[in-house]
Amino acid sequence: MRSWSIHVGRLFGVEVRLHLTFFILPLFVFWTEYNLHPSANGPRDLALAGIVLACVAAHEIGHMLVARRYGLIPKAVILLPLSGVTVFDESHAEKPASAAAAWHREVRIAITGPLVNLALGAIAAVVVFATVPGAKVWEFPWLLSSNLPRSLVGANIYLAGLNLLPAYPLDGGRILRAYWARSMDATAATRRAVSISHALAMVLMVAGLFSISHWLTMVGLIIFSAAQLEERAVIFQSVLDSVRLEEVMLTDFATLSPADTLEDALDKAVHSLQDDFPVVRGSDMVGVISRQRILEALRLEGNGYVQAVMNKLFEVSARQESLASAFRKLTSRNLSIIPVVEDQRLVGIVTLQNLMHSMSLLAESKKLRRNAAES
Repeated sequence: MRSWSIHVGRLFGVEVRLHLTFFILPLFVFWTEYNLHPSANGPRDLALAGIVLACVAAHEIGHMLVARRYGLIPKAVILLPLSGVTVFDESHAEKPASAAAAWHREVRIAITGPLVNLALGAIAAVVVFATVPGAKVWEFPWLLSSNLPRSLVGANIYLAGLNLLPAYPLDGGRILRAYWARSMDATAATRRAVSISHALAMVLMVAGLFSISHWLTMVGLIIFSAAQLEERAVIFQSVLDSVRLEEVMLTDFATLSPADTLEDALDKAVHSLQDDFPVVRGSDMVGVISRQRILEALRLEGNGYVQAVMNKLFEVSARQESLASAFRKLTSRNLSIIPVVEDQRLVGIVTLQNLMHSMSLLAESKKLRRNAAES
């Protein structure tokens, strides 16, 4: 997700990221407007794209506020031109008591987004009627850069309607997936919803080729890319839950002694690919230290001993623990390394760097095996 989005700020403590498809939107608006009106206005086209972005942000805020009421803590939201993808903190997520409870929770969270847009559209229509004479709010087309007040109303109505389509990860698709998840596992339900999204996206893209403004093509492309994004996330989560640490932990790794000087530690770090090192005294692990911490201590305090600057607070995991457990420990406590122990003996390490690399490879491997089985 991060490779296809950029950080733009934080909202209510939640990281906000903008998907790269949003940068296509202003170009698409300008191209569409120019085809209809050769005197298209660049600043107004950017303003229209900004209106769509603001409406999508309001849509996702509605989702996040309702999700918080159910104990789901959002960590990040990725804004797409039609909707968004919210990433929740799984380590603090409250499990529904039953499949029916999960279904009701998902429906209420999903329906909030369109309701927010409908409410904003109604408010905007009243304000525009009262303050902008001749705005012609209900005149088609509703999205037009030459009439931004009307576009504010139209953008909210369009977003509410489009998000009710049964195309995952739009809200209608989320409700459909939640319905299927009552009788099958979440991964299978998501794959079925994604397959419908792909089919609907193809229909919209083809239909858009025969329309005047080609907006349907843009909608189809966004639905397709959003479905791909969610499918990767689901595969990623299934890998987290099914793979054990012993399958991905590093067993060939360097360690440091608390009696090592920082200069000796830096010399070892230079000849190692590791960024983080366990600190071991005899057979006992007593701390962890990163390459960056070694450098900072040398610059600020000069040469000293590892024992004085190592981090003595750390988490350990058993080799039979799942990747999901290790990932939660790393992210929730802002750690960079987790030692893997067996009978109080250090047998491996898991770092955030090697964990992300391993999960990407395992996710791709799982996807290839699934595609081979289906063909």
